[in-house]
Amino acid sequence: MSLYWSNKPYPDLTLDELYSILQLRVQVFIVEQNCPFQDVDGQDATALHLLGHTETGALAAYARLFGPGQCYDEVSIGRVVTAPAYRRHGLGRELMQTAIAQCESIFGPQPIKIGAQYYLRDFYRSFGFVQQGDIYLEDDIEHIYMLRS
Repeated sequence: MSLYWSNKPYPDLTLDELYSILQLRVQVFIVEQNCPFQDVDGQDATALHLLGHTETGALAAYARLFGPGQCYDEVSIGRVVTAPAYRRHGLGRELMQTAIAQCESIFGPQPIKIGAQYYLRDFYRSFGFVQQGDIYLEDDIEHIYMLRS
């Protein structure tokens, strides 16, 4: 399965795209992970939104990209998510490769920082991210900061 990628600033998102993004994030981060938290956090307006659509137009993968100083001092990637219906096709890997490539293309080669769910540390390590500091709880889920040089 191959996805069609687009990367848009918030004002360029259509209402249907924004609805699909929020629907996917709620489906995974709140319902699937049984974690009530404020997903609509006020940061969407400053993010670039990386969308991976199927041939039929379904949103299968998504991430937010931030320039340096917007979320952390470094460039960052967040809200990394693959739709449950499209898992087990390597799309999470394709999403991260595309997100890193987009960050390098837009912001230039520089460190990228993420706040990763701890259980995904090996996945992110495979892209060159290294744990920074101790485990911390965010919305009762173990997280770690990771940095890719």
